[in-house]
Amino acid sequence: MMLQHPGQVSASEVSASAIVPCLSPPGSLVFEDFANLTPFVKEELRFAIQNKHLCHRMSSALESVTVSNRPLEMTVTKPEVAPEEDERKKRRRERNKIAAAKCRNKKKEKTECLQKESEKLESVNAELKAQIEELKNEKQHLIYMLNLHRPTCIVRAQNGRTPEDERNLFIQQIKEGTLQS
Repeated sequence: MMLQHPGQVSASEVSASAIVPCLSPPGSLVFEDFANLTPFVKEELRFAIQNKHLCHRMSSALESVTVSNRPLEMTVTKPEVAPEEDERKKRRRERNKIAAAKCRNKKKEKTECLQKESEKLESVNAELKAQIEELKNEKQHLIYMLNLHRPTCIVRAQNGRTPEDERNLFIQQIKEGTLQS
């Protein structure tokens, strides 16, 4: 069901050339034909005119472009290379390949060498840390033994010296190299 406005003919009575101006023969429409149209029809006419202008622009643009019927070939032709130059490039590539392999091997050997050296230094470091712990334990044991001996020490009691005096004397003798046995 179609809505009709008064004074408007049905859709079956309106030809396509009346609605779309580009289909009508030139000069067949007059101003009175547009006076009785609804806003909806006027909008459709504007749209049809815009499409006609767009189609006209595109067709003129396409006419200016000439396209052949055969497919475009996108082959890139290599410039002819002299056999001597080609051979020279092959030799250069081969030398470069050998040099790259040599460089990779040298880098690999250096990495392995550094890895071995690192492992060796880590083991030496662990041994030195263990030796430090042993010496600390030995020092603690000797201090303990010295502290046990102090109350019964006869030499200190006879000379009347304090432990600090004995230590200073001992250090002085070490410096002079005249340690008495």
